[in-house]
Amino acid sequence: MRLLSWRKANRLTCVKPKCRICYSSTFTFPAISQHQIPSQNFHTPRKELSKLLHKRPPKSQLKQIHAQILIQQHSSTASLVNSLIHCYLHIKEVTSARLLFLQYPLPSPPILIWNFMIRAYCKLQNSSESFSLFRHLLNLDHLTIRVLPDVYTFTFIVTSCAHQRSVVQGRIVHGLVVRNGLESNLFVGNSLINMYAVFKITDDAYKVFDRMSERDVFSWTSLVCGYANNGEMYQACEVFIKMPVRNDVSWAVIVSGFSGNGKYMEVLLCLNEMFCSIEDKVRPNEAVLVCALSACANLGALEQGNWIHAYIKRNGIHESSNISTALIDMYAKCGRIDIARLIFNRIPRPDVHNFTSMISGLSYHGPGEHALTVFKRMLDENVNPNEVTIIGVLNACSHSGLVEEGSSIFNNMENLWGLEPQIEHYGCYADLLGRAGYLEKALEVVKSMHIKPDIVIWRALLSACRIHRNIFLGNGIIDFIKQLNSDGPSGSEVLLSNLYASLGNWEKVSELRKAMGQRKTQSDIGCSWIEVNGVVHEFRVADKLHPQILEVLDKLNELWIVLS
Repeated sequence: MRLLSWRKANRLTCVKPKCRICYSSTFTFPAISQHQIPSQNFHTPRKELSKLLHKRPPKSQLKQIHAQILIQQHSSTASLVNSLIHCYLHIKEVTSARLLFLQYPLPSPPILIWNFMIRAYCKLQNSSESFSLFRHLLNLDHLTIRVLPDVYTFTFIVTSCAHQRSVVQGRIVHGLVVRNGLESNLFVGNSLINMYAVFKITDDAYKVFDRMSERDVFSWTSLVCGYANNGEMYQACEVFIKMPVRNDVSWAVIVSGFSGNGKYMEVLLCLNEMFCSIEDKVRPNEAVLVCALSACANLGALEQGNWIHAYIKRNGIHESSNISTALIDMYAKCGRIDIARLIFNRIPRPDVHNFTSMISGLSYHGPGEHALTVFKRMLDENVNPNEVTIIGVLNACSHSGLVEEGSSIFNNMENLWGLEPQIEHYGCYADLLGRAGYLEKALEVVKSMHIKPDIVIWRALLSACRIHRNIFLGNGIIDFIKQLNSDGPSGSEVLLSNLYASLGNWEKVSELRKAMGQRKTQSDIGCSWIEVNGVVHEFRVADKLHPQILEVLDKLNELWIVLS
């Protein structure tokens, strides 16, 4: 490659590169200002240029070194071009690296450079470019250029398939892996397990895992993650128990799996097991602590939450945004909104998640004006709300009857903050109007939705009809619910039955109950938790499995006698 000229536009132009994979015969480098270009009278030895590149210089110096290489006509030196590509990728200048890659001085770059480029696009989650490069690499055989993909090539391209959620591409690449005899390789095998875990095809993930001759903690953890994300917690636990070595990430995966599947008791049991584990000797990381605090919030386990908070303080763990948000949420849901506010007020610069957690907590405690005050502060500090923030604000307005404020926020959320109302926002707004007695307007809002209303919205309206004793609208809403063909209509019919009961129409109540009995309609089994002396107890309807159930029933009988 030879330097032709400096153009008036201050751009370097090179022609006729030797690389046979180029897309075009002419390429243009980004402009370099005159003060960055070394004098042509000053020549840096090639070895010195190479040493400078190995130090990973910042962008401004890298441009100067690049210009010096062009001026001294070293652009045909493959080792320098390799270093330049690596440096540009290091500072995430992928476009400049790609230009050098396409103008490579040899018929093809070595596989190392191909891997650098594929990995760069993989990190940017630009999988289409990764696939494009991979296809060109495979087509080099037709150009009689012998550059073969290696273990790292397949590892990066499999990761790209996972990023793009491309099952078809993933299976094709898996076939190429098998054909090249690399399926049992540790790195390739791990990436395949992770890919199938992302696809939620756990059977194939296990097959790859089973065929691997060597496994590390990442192999086991990826399989556990795949099962957990697919809701297969029994299989996830089986694999987790069999793990020869577990690290903090492994524990975080199983704990977040329980949390994501609503098994909050198991989250706390896992945390306890983690502290008691002599073999692993690992301590909970941020992800585990956040999941544990979330479990305490959902269980109302204030003492457990207090203990976790004390553990964070005692061990000097940094209260990151995620931990602060989880603490605010836990204390708010456990009824200690005062402590939640103290934690929130200690945060120097609250982010959107901190504000959202505080607003959501205040929406269930005290006047809705308090939540609106925090929301106003959020806007004053130029922190833009997200979808969850608006849900919290609308809930606060709904519980306090702030129809005007809630309507203003709902009607302007798209114009002011670029947030398109989702079904949850419509549900909150309909609930706000319904609670305030604007039943007809609430029905109009639901009918005008660009999304099909779900049963939750209709039941919220039906509940409002019960509160305001509007039997005519209630019957109409039941018709809408029946059109949804929901598998669980009993909850709606119970609400309608309660509506009739509030009006004293016992004949209709009897008809509805009889119809529900003939269909043998069943609702989900009720479940509740209570924390006593730091221990969380779980109870279900007609529960006979709790070890202290007889004592519990005796106490309930005593309470019933007192109340009677």
